[in-house]
Amino acid sequence: MPTVKVIGAGLAGSEAAWQLAQRGVQVELIEMKPHKMSPAHHSEDFAELVCSNSLRGDRLENAVGLLKEELRRLGSLILSCAEATRVEAGGCLAVDRQGFARMVTEKIRSHPNITVTAKEVTEMPEGPVIIATGPLTSDALSDAIGAYFGADYLHFFDAAAPLVTAESIDMELAWWQSRYDRGTPDYINCAMDKEQYEAFVRELIAAEEAEVHGFEDQNVFEGCMPVEVMARRGIDTLRYGPLKPVGLKDPKTGREPYAVVQLRQDNAAKSVYNLVGFQTHLKFGEQKRVFSMIPALRNAEFVRYGVMHRNTFLQSPRLLDRFYADRRNPLVAFAGQMTGVEGYVESAASGFLAAVAMAAKVQGKPVPEFPRTTAIGALGLYISDESIEHFQPMNVNFSIIQPLEKRIRKKAEKNLAIAQRSLEVIDELVAAGV
Repeated sequence: MPTVKVIGAGLAGSEAAWQLAQRGVQVELIEMKPHKMSPAHHSEDFAELVCSNSLRGDRLENAVGLLKEELRRLGSLILSCAEATRVEAGGCLAVDRQGFARMVTEKIRSHPNITVTAKEVTEMPEGPVIIATGPLTSDALSDAIGAYFGADYLHFFDAAAPLVTAESIDMELAWWQSRYDRGTPDYINCAMDKEQYEAFVRELIAAEEAEVHGFEDQNVFEGCMPVEVMARRGIDTLRYGPLKPVGLKDPKTGREPYAVVQLRQDNAAKSVYNLVGFQTHLKFGEQKRVFSMIPALRNAEFVRYGVMHRNTFLQSPRLLDRFYADRRNPLVAFAGQMTGVEGYVESAASGFLAAVAMAAKVQGKPVPEFPRTTAIGALGLYISDESIEHFQPMNVNFSIIQPLEKRIRKKAEKNLAIAQRSLEVIDELVAAGV
């Protein structure tokens, strides 16, 4: 049985190495620290949390809480170390960052099936391999991955609009229609009258912005101009831009609205919608406050806020399968933020699934099935969904998990029912020896 290389010892790589080793696979974990340090890292330990000690919500009514519970039951290294180094943080799982990283490192280094090599990988390794080098992948390895996949392997984005769940849109105040009724009615239209529109523009202009990385307003390309910058150019700029009502008719009045925000389907399940033309770098809380002024979005659930920064990640739906493996070569896999999952817990989950699948492949066993009813499976299916036209990184959320067959009106009760269904599947997988 071949040794599996894991490149990178962040949360995804550490989880992947551990899961492979626990399944009897010999692992060479290659990490460039301390041989070479990235600007964001300060410690020689693995699984370094560089921006927050919080692994976010811990309740099952929260999608990341469900994901954590799935990982706990599946024997996650990251979750066991997080629990052991937990600090008080209300309803969140927060950890002592140094203690957490130290514990992960000690467990990895003491595992008999793991050999740790400190060096920078500058060429694309042959399989079996899991590459989990994150958003700070070195230039040399990034170039090597680019040569491996060919042109446009990395997706660069400067601007991404917010996403909301379909069920949180007030369809009593919105309607389906394509402009001029061309083709099928592909857009949800959210009307505003003159008073609502002008109040919205005033608050949009006054809203607090986040720090922008990579460019300033005067250098923003016209094609990805922040909606708040457009608003500053004049009260009617948005009405002649992304909020133009031309070719649309409000069925309640039979007339063209004063302004219209259009929402476009963002996934095949039609559970998530994109605010068309709403690229923004407002702070997240300000986005929630101001965009909820749109009448049909007054109770909107945002599953991703708009961002404007330069980031790199794989064009995963084109390149990877649901187990984070190269569609052309199942013994070459990726994990972590470079695959388009957002967040520490999601990165660990991707490392878990990539490793479980890789272990099965090198041992000649069937790859375990993690269905869309589970958060782990839903994440893998999201990053490999070829129907997504404009792929963007995303945190786990209930909208990508298979909905219930029965309708439950209260959101918390519905989410808890989804979580309970998921954990039943996870328990079956654990009982089967996954």
